[in-house]
Order: sequence, then structure tokens, then C-alpha cells
Amino acid sequence: MRILIFSINPLFPDKVNGGSPKQLQVIAEHLGALGHEVRILCTRHPDNGERFHWGDGVEIRPELRFKQPFPEPYAIPGYRTAWNFQQVADQLPWAERLYIHDGELLLPELYGEIPTVVSIRDNSYAESILGSFLFRGDALIAISDYSRRIFLATAGRFFPELDGRIRVIDNGVDHERFKPTPPSRELLDLLDFDPRGRNILLHPHRPDPAKGIDQSIRVAALLVKEYGIDNLTLLFPRWFDADHAQRIDQHYHSPVQLARELGIAEHIRLHPWIPHHLMAEYYSLGSVSLALGNCPEAFGNAVYESLSCGAPAIAARVSTYRELPPEELLDKVDYGDVDGAAAIAAGIMRERRRTSPATLAFLRRRLSIDAQRQAYAETIVNARKRPPLHYRHRPSNADSRFQLAPWCYRSRLGLFHDFQGEHHPMSELIRLLEAHSGRVSQRDAAALGVTPERFESWHRDGWLSPC
Repeated sequence: MRILIFSINPLFPDKVNGGSPKQLQVIAEHLGALGHEVRILCTRHPDNGERFHWGDGVEIRPELRFKQPFPEPYAIPGYRTAWNFQQVADQLPWAERLYIHDGELLLPELYGEIPTVVSIRDNSYAESILGSFLFRGDALIAISDYSRRIFLATAGRFFPELDGRIRVIDNGVDHERFKPTPPSRELLDLLDFDPRGRNILLHPHRPDPAKGIDQSIRVAALLVKEYGIDNLTLLFPRWFDADHAQRIDQHYHSPVQLARELGIAEHIRLHPWIPHHLMAEYYSLGSVSLALGNCPEAFGNAVYESLSCGAPAIAARVSTYRELPPEELLDKVDYGDVDGAAAIAAGIMRERRRTSPATLAFLRRRLSIDAQRQAYAETIVNARKRPPLHYRHRPSNADSRFQLAPWCYRSRLGLFHDFQGEHHPMSELIRLLEAHSGRVSQRDAAALGVTPERFESWHRDGWLSPC
């Protein structure tokens, strides 16, 4: 079968620039290994100007001209957007299936005649959000149940048939690759650092502040100054695209300055981007890996890869981390609780604890890369054209029922909103939800003295979503 794949991200023959492109390579190489002919259209980048292959049967064509570097790929003139869409349209007569990775091909009329599978791998970037509302394909892959609930609470409000087209496929972890691995000379030379005798704190994320670099630095400061862990080193990578974008490069000035202000500059180390083939060694160096930001991840690969390599992780209860893995298998704190994270990290370091057998067993069972490959191949190859989705307008009235939105949860500080990235007391709303078993209406609220305007603001600001 001939399968055309669209990727708005640039792809490379010899490096991985993030979780989404890495998952695409897993999917594409598996389709190629099954004997399908795969052609990927991706965005051109200064480092990927020529066509290349991923194994047998997978050709990558970096011919699209979306904005680089990340983010805002559609921040380009209209003529360039039209040119990009033309490249896809010109390839469609060749293809028998279309797979849109990341859901950011925002012209659904392009694929009206071909069986199309879309996966949306992000919950916060504008193009992915628009992609969920503009979805007109035959199958929609969500990479977590959390994302599925977001799609149903937003785009699904207007397209009730969407629920029947969603399939949840968790990202897989290659447990044969991601396992405890001693550091090679190649990794140590790249880090320019001797880890012997050190407690290593890892922040294995790109420089987006929402990924939690400031929180990681504050945890490091507490470990050194409050817990006396003098042999601590916090490692964090310089984004591979920093050389091509001053704005990205500037992300590093703030955390470095914060480390200086906290008096721990000698305990942090900014290092080059780590190649994918060295990541297992890198994770294995860690005493603890941190994911303390407020980015509403659709999945979040780094935590699970770190755990698989034996390095315990601490995650903020934001988006998918609230649910996967369960609390007893992953150390978690509410967002902003650097004191709690530091206390957990200190205990892990003093006990020299590694990932528990129960957590490893869960990861191997739930996040199987073989199961992921098989599920994607089945979904793409077996896709068939389905009738158009029907738009529905469901007006609200005083008796319409609402519930706490799937991107909110009750924390010790009130309610946390993933997309605001903050805790709010929200005591009035909490009392209302408790009084009505979590399903409330404007009329219920009025009986407790809540004005219609106040109730509507909760809906408008994303605290409540329709039942």
C-alpha cells in the first residue's frame, strides 16, 4: 500500500528533535517493514535539505516551507501556505492512505477523497487545537485518554460523531533501548563532565519555560542548601535549534541567572542536545529526573523513558501525569510545590533508590512499543472513507448540565487549571460541585446565590464543560 504522511515538523536522518518526530519514525519504519511504500512530506530546515530514507520503504521529502524554528509554523505569508498545501495535493493521487501526524494540516478539503487518519499529539499549540476542530478524517488518534476527553469536551461539542472516530493509542517506550546503560566515552565527551561521585539531577526537556526549568533550579538549590547534598549537579540541554533562533537561545539566560541568584551556579550544567542513541545512557546517569512544569502534555515521553532506564522521576500533577502512572508508581507533587519535590528527591538520593520493579512492570505492560506500532498500522491500513461529520449546535439554558472540565482538578490549593497553569481557590465552585455530585446547572448555582454572570464566567474561562 502507498501511504503519504504529512509532518509539519522537520525530520532528520541522524537526530531526533522531540517526542513527536521520534514517534513518527517508529510508526513509519514499522509501516515500511510491513512492506508498505511510505512517503513523508516534512518541513525543510537548514540541516535537512536533501531527501533521505528511514530504513527500507520510507522516503522523507523535506519540501514544505513552514516557518522555522518552532513554534508558530503558520506564521508565514499566505502564498507560502498555499504552496505547502499544493505540495500535499500534488502527492495525493499517488497515495492510497493519508496519515497526518500532529493534526496540523489545516485544509480538510485536501483529503476529502482519500481514507485519512489524523493523530493530534499536543494540547496547547494553536495549530493542534485548530486541527481538532477542523478534523474531517476517518480516524482520530489521541495519544492519551486525557487528550481524548479534551477533544470531546471542545470540538466534540459541535461534532457529536467525533467520539466514534477516536482511538486512544498510548505512546510506546522501547524498553530494549531504554534500560540501565553505563555512560560511553561519546556521552562523557559531549557533556564534558565527569559524573563519578555526583548526584545527578536531570531536566531532560527543551527550553520552553513551561517545561519547568525554573522549578528544577529551585529544587536543586534546596537540595544543596537545605539538604546538604553538596555533590549535586543539575544537567539540562541546550535546544538543538538554538543556533538558528535568537529567541530560543535567550531562554537560557533566565535560568542561568536564577541559579546565580540562588548561589548554585556551580551546581548547574548546560550541555549540548543529546543524540537519541545516547539518551538511555543520559537517563541512566540521573539520580532523579524532574518534570515539574505546567505544560499540559498530551503524553510526556521523558518521564517514562527515564523510569525505564532506572532513574526515578518526580512529576507535577499536570495533564496526563495526574493519571499515568498511578500515584503509587510515580512520585508526584502539585504544580509549584518545589519544597515537596526537593524532599522527595533528597530521599531518593540518600536511599540511592532506582525505579521500582512494580513501576517497570507497569511501563512494560502499558507502554509497549510493539503494541503501539501494531495499533497505528492497523488504524492506518484499515482506514475507510466514512460519511462527513455532522455539525450540531446545542444551545445552553438555565438547566444545561456542566461538570468540572477534564483539564482541571482539585488540589490542596483549590482547583488547578492545566491551561492557565495555576491553582485558584475557587471555593464557591467547589461547594457547588460537591452539593450536586459534580453535575451542575445555572439554576442550581442560582439557588446557592451564584449569579448567572458568575456561572457563565466559569464556563467561559474553562473551569466547566458541558456534560
